[in-house]
Amino acid sequence: MFNKILIANRGEIAVRVIRTCRSMGIASVAVYSDADRASLHVRFADEAVHIGPAPANESYLDIERILEAARASGAEAIHPGYGFLSENASFAEACDQAGIKFIGPTAASMRLMGSKTRAREVMQAAGVPVVPGTTAALVSTEEAVTTASEIGFPVMLKAAGGGGGKGMRLVASEGEMASAFRQAQGEAQQAFGTPEIYIEKAILNPRHIEVQVLADEHGNTIHLWERECSLQRRHQKVLEEAPAPLVREHPELRAKITKAGVEAAVAADYVNAGTVEFLADTEGNFYFLEMNTRLQVEHPVTEMITGLDLVREQIQIAAGEKLSLRQEDVRLHGHAIECRIYAEDPDNQFFPSPGEIVSLTEPDGPGVRVDSGAYQGWTVPMDYDPLIAKLAVWDEDRDAAIARLRTALREYSVTGIRTTLGFFRDVVADEDFRTGRIDTGFVGRWTDRRKQRQVDETGQRVALLGAGLHFLENARAQGKQSVARASAWKRVGRDALLR
Repeated sequence: MFNKILIANRGEIAVRVIRTCRSMGIASVAVYSDADRASLHVRFADEAVHIGPAPANESYLDIERILEAARASGAEAIHPGYGFLSENASFAEACDQAGIKFIGPTAASMRLMGSKTRAREVMQAAGVPVVPGTTAALVSTEEAVTTASEIGFPVMLKAAGGGGGKGMRLVASEGEMASAFRQAQGEAQQAFGTPEIYIEKAILNPRHIEVQVLADEHGNTIHLWERECSLQRRHQKVLEEAPAPLVREHPELRAKITKAGVEAAVAADYVNAGTVEFLADTEGNFYFLEMNTRLQVEHPVTEMITGLDLVREQIQIAAGEKLSLRQEDVRLHGHAIECRIYAEDPDNQFFPSPGEIVSLTEPDGPGVRVDSGAYQGWTVPMDYDPLIAKLAVWDEDRDAAIARLRTALREYSVTGIRTTLGFFRDVVADEDFRTGRIDTGFVGRWTDRRKQRQVDETGQRVALLGAGLHFLENARAQGKQSVARASAWKRVGRDALLR
């Protein structure tokens, strides 16, 4: 087992990994940029190493600076968290060459699953269902139109070099293709360094279901059940839960989709923790979307329904140990829901809201978990992703979990910046959410309904104000007061009190 691990990340995930290191008796090393000198993960770690200025490409994305910090601190392994270098195959290779263990999959698996077109080819060969579309990058708008016409509109253009909603465009007709193709290529180039775009049949009103997998270096691969991540804004997840509500409607889906998740991991020769993502339609059919070759933001909900520590499992696998359990040992108990607490303004298209946290009160109690990188008095920097914490709750079933989440959200308070807390308070009270009528378009529809309610409420207030003014004008015209004059007895009494 390792004696010291460097966490090549920041914020709440760095704190999360440090906690497990501490519980395992492993020393932790934090890295930080100029913007993060006062961050919680720096305070929490056993050691901290400065790695450069605020821009990520000069600090958290600088492979040599990360490796130098590991060498200087004597760290034997690096945990990448998620984001930054977590899915960078070159970083995994550089760690190997430096004799430092990368806590994650091999560079080969990363490259295989990082290429969305190659991943589709591998999944097709393994018999994993894939969405109809291309397995090679499109070379022109004309080819995209031809392909889309063959598989049928609407279609989705996607970046071959990565995910996260970057380089993604929904195209409903041939006339929209040229503009969407240029935009998707430009965004893909900027986000992933390659303009390659491929095309898939658009699954209307899809559910986003993913399978958590674990695989060791001894050929053992298991799944840890499924999660549903259908609540998204701009193709980014905001709320996740496990198990998937969709499984209640299609009980046969669980066995099929978890089996496909394991088959996908085996086909990719995968080691460590990973997530196989699928889109499912209203009939319970599902299709491979992509594989995230890292720990997921939403891993707490899986930990809460299985009782496992996924970071501990990752570290043990990286240390060469066999999986600590077999598939039949993995139990599913209760229901868990996670909300991503962002420093964003939901009323302004989720625009980032950096600044000082003036006050902070986090919820607590049975079945409540907060993974946070924030504290009162800390200034949320504008240089990085605005995720400041994750609120996760657990209870015996989904209805009870929602009730517990509503209570926790009422207790959660952050002032000084705008956050998504109010957004979640409204969402979990929504009838469609509570009954499980959700899909990837839920947040957009909910936002439109909310705007319409605000317009209606404003109209009602204006109408009431107008009616009141009309009443006052009529009263004046008739020489009357809108409020009855006090009786002589009351006036005498008031005069006495004033004296």
